[in-house]
Amino acid sequence: MGKKKGPKYNQIIEAAVRVIAKHGYHQAQVSKIAKEAGVADGTIYLYFENKEDILISLFEEKMGSFVETIRERIASEKSAAEKLLIAVKMHFEQLQADQNLAIVTQLELRQSNTELRLKINSIFKNYLILLDELLTEGKEAGQFLSDLDNRLARQMVFGTLDEVVTNWVMKECKYDLVASADPVHRLLLRAFRA
Repeated sequence: MGKKKGPKYNQIIEAAVRVIAKHGYHQAQVSKIAKEAGVADGTIYLYFENKEDILISLFEEKMGSFVETIRERIASEKSAAEKLLIAVKMHFEQLQADQNLAIVTQLELRQSNTELRLKINSIFKNYLILLDELLTEGKEAGQFLSDLDNRLARQMVFGTLDEVVTNWVMKECKYDLVASADPVHRLLLRAFRA
């Protein structure tokens, strides 16, 4: 079933990011999100089934536009190495620009609820597909090792970026996250380069 969207939908999503970042997912009641969004509690249920649905939709929206933006930005680049740099930079830029979102993605999305985790993982697949295409392209162009294991390399890229961002969030976002993009990119290239 397609979601009803519009200005209020986005307003609720943005409010949810702020409330979940501040109070944590378990303490982020729908009423708190409604108050932050400046809407009646009932209005939320016109757009979302429950709090879990808000968290999943939030991730879907952010991740969807994020992957799309990376695809647009790398489309004109020739080399896979350059595309990888853009992806790394954009991963850091997006989260540095929205610290509340960084708190939500790094801490609150890691829920122990299996069903929730599965839904989040399936949204996340598009990002992994993007990394996969990038690695394959690098291998075919002879820029990356021909026997590079895409699955491991993909985990390595994402795992590295994820850990760097988590560390930044844990240190209260006090330093320039984007400044880590070049050194991280250099490290990854040393592992992948033919």
